[in-house]
Amino acid sequence: MLHTMSTTVESAFDRTADEVNEEIRALWLRSGGTLSGEQREEYRRLVLEWAAAAPQSD
Repeated sequence: MLHTMSTTVESAFDRTADEVNEEIRALWLRSGGTLSGEQREEYRRLVLEWAAAAPQSD
């Protein structure tokens, strides 16, 4: 399932790491493998959200 770019700010607690990862993959797919400046900013935001949502190992 591919998601379109979210227009609302969601906290990491609203989505799982898997859901955020799916959006990251969709972003790369839409970009054809080369991110524009705006897409790079979206990618950075998503990676930070993914990291916050990912399970932490001890």
